[in-house]
Amino acid sequence: MHVTGAKTYHNMCNPFQSSVSSGTLSRTGYTVLAFIMGVLSAGGIILNVLVIVVTMKHRQLRQPLSYALVNLAICDLGCALFGGIPTTITSAMGYFSLGRVGCVLEGFAVAFFGIASLCTIGVISVERYVVVSNPMGAVLFQTRHAVAGVVFSWVWSFVWNTPPLFGWGSFDLEGVRTSCAPNWYSRDVGIMSYIVIYLLFCFAVPFTIITVSYSRLLWTLRQVTRLQVAEGGSTNRVEVQVARMVVVMVLAFLLTWLPYAAMALAVVMDSTLYINPIIATIPVYLAKSSTVYNPIIYIFMNRQFRGCAINTVLCGRRAWITDLQTSEGETTVASTSKSQKISPKGSLN
Repeated sequence: MHVTGAKTYHNMCNPFQSSVSSGTLSRTGYTVLAFIMGVLSAGGIILNVLVIVVTMKHRQLRQPLSYALVNLAICDLGCALFGGIPTTITSAMGYFSLGRVGCVLEGFAVAFFGIASLCTIGVISVERYVVVSNPMGAVLFQTRHAVAGVVFSWVWSFVWNTPPLFGWGSFDLEGVRTSCAPNWYSRDVGIMSYIVIYLLFCFAVPFTIITVSYSRLLWTLRQVTRLQVAEGGSTNRVEVQVARMVVVMVLAFLLTWLPYAAMALAVVMDSTLYINPIIATIPVYLAKSSTVYNPIIYIFMNRQFRGCAINTVLCGRRAWITDLQTSEGETTVASTSKSQKISPKGSLN
């Protein structure tokens, strides 16, 4: 009894070392989580580094529309390095071993890179809609627009993730207590007000922008298809491919981020709600898995980039790229004009 009481007191005074001893999850369970996060982290690091290297190596990929895609790779790389790797280590140990300061730093890093990633996805959706809807019109997408979108994503994330460092909000353990995030569970009025505003501007706003932009993009493609059919033509295969890609993008966003945001909002709105730590960990892992999904969906579904990536990995030993200009044209979206087509710069990378 004395030993048990001492252990309980130790756990209460050291919440960062109480996961295994408190029976939150078995040792095998933590090992499984460590393996899953390790695979996701390794995949995220490899894929996103490849995206950055391939873009730097091939000049034809360095177009204004690619800026946001490379920025997305940088954000995801940051999440994998500063979020995935620490979580893998702490999960393997069965408790958060980095202490209070480490929790704050890890929570801030993951939130900072994660929200920057969400904002970048929103920027990509706007960029694509603008280019598709105005391929030859007054709106010309240039380098300054791409840079502005990238800068905005970082500034927006920085503005909304630094308040907990200065007392408005906080970072704390989440799920099975091997990773840190903004504190969703506190009933403190100040922390709750921060979380509500945080969810509004960092989740709801990007989600709305993505939904509206891609909805209008699909509507534009539908109008083009109707016009072609009316003129006796057939539906362009490219338009079908683009529509499928847009659907995959939106579904991936919903799968990776909506469960996490919904769980956080539910906890904030209902103070009596109890979510099993193991169940609460699932949305966390889904959100962090976006570091793998994003480069696959946004980059590697583009045939030109995929060809360059394969050529880079194989060090040019096989002639996988036959005609980059032709492959780029396969991702080009038809214009809303009756006789115009979008140029290669208007492709959906």
